[in-house]
Amino acid sequence: MGRYDHSRYVSLTMEFRCNLRCVHCMIEGTMDRLTPVSDQQFEGVLAINRHERRWSGLILTGSEITLRRDLPELARKARAAGFEHVRIQTHGMHLSRANYAQELVEAGVDEFFVSVAGSDAATHDEITCIPNSFAKMMRGLEILSDIPGTAVITNTVVTERSYRLLPAVVDALKPIRALTQMEFWHYFPMTEHDDKALLADYREIVPYLAEACRRADEHDIAVEIKNVPECLLGRDAHRLENGQPQLVIDTDFWVEFDRNGFYQCPYRQSCRSRQCLGLTSAYVERFGDHRDALRPISPDEQIPARAS
Repeated sequence: MGRYDHSRYVSLTMEFRCNLRCVHCMIEGTMDRLTPVSDQQFEGVLAINRHERRWSGLILTGSEITLRRDLPELARKARAAGFEHVRIQTHGMHLSRANYAQELVEAGVDEFFVSVAGSDAATHDEITCIPNSFAKMMRGLEILSDIPGTAVITNTVVTERSYRLLPAVVDALKPIRALTQMEFWHYFPMTEHDDKALLADYREIVPYLAEACRRADEHDIAVEIKNVPECLLGRDAHRLENGQPQLVIDTDFWVEFDRNGFYQCPYRQSCRSRQCLGLTSAYVERFGDHRDALRPISPDEQIPARAS
C-alpha cells in the first residue's frame, strides 16, 4: 500500500502549459482550452485551511507546474496557511538546477511527485519526445536526495510501450535516497477509443507489475497500483489504490474524463471490491471484457493485509 493518505490532500491545477510532448498525455487535446485555478480560487482554498485545517497537504499541479515563475511564492503562502506539506507534480527536469531545487525546498515544498516514463534515457526520452529529459529528471532526483527533509514519489504510466520496463524502472530509481513511493498507473485514453494503440493488456502487464513490486519491496519502497482490476493482481491486490486527493480543476476536464466509461466489468453487479474501476470503453473495444479472466470479489474475501 501507499504511505500517503490521499484524503488529507487537496490538489490544485495551476498551470496548463508543458514543455514535454509525452505520447500518453491525457489532456493534450484540451490543454489549450482548460483554464488554470485562479488566484481567487487559490486564496479561497488557503483561507479554508487557515480556519479549518481541513487538509494537511497541498498539491500544486498542472501540465508542468515548474513553468510558473511564482511557484516558490505559492508554496510559501500554502505553508503560511497551515499546510504541513506542499507537493508539486512535475516532470522533474527543472529540478536539475540545484539552486532552483533548493529555492523550492526553502519556500516550503517538501514532496515531489515526479513522472518517470521509462527506465533509461532511450526509453524515457522516446516517450516524452524530448532529448535529455531523463538525464535532467534523474539529476533532479539526485539533488533532492541531498536536501534533508525531502520526499520523492514517482509516477509511471503503464502503456503498451512501457509495461515491460517496470522492473527496470525500479532498478533505475532505487539509488534515489529520497524515494519513498512509486505509483504505476495503467493508461486510459480520454476518449472511447484507443486511437494511439497505447493500451496494454492487463493479463500481460500483471507479471511485470508483480516483479516491479518485488524489487521495490527489497528496497523498502512503497508501491501503489492504479486502474488495474483487483481480481487480477493476486498477492499485490493490497497495493491497488484508486483513491485520489480532492482535485480542483476546470470543470470542462470532467466532461472529457467521463468519456472513459469506467466500470465496464461483466461482474460489476456481484463484485464487492471497494477499489476496482473495472474496464474502460476503449479497453473493452480493443481487448474485450475478459469475462474468462476476471472474477467477482466476494463480500467475505480476505485481501492480503496492507503493509505499514
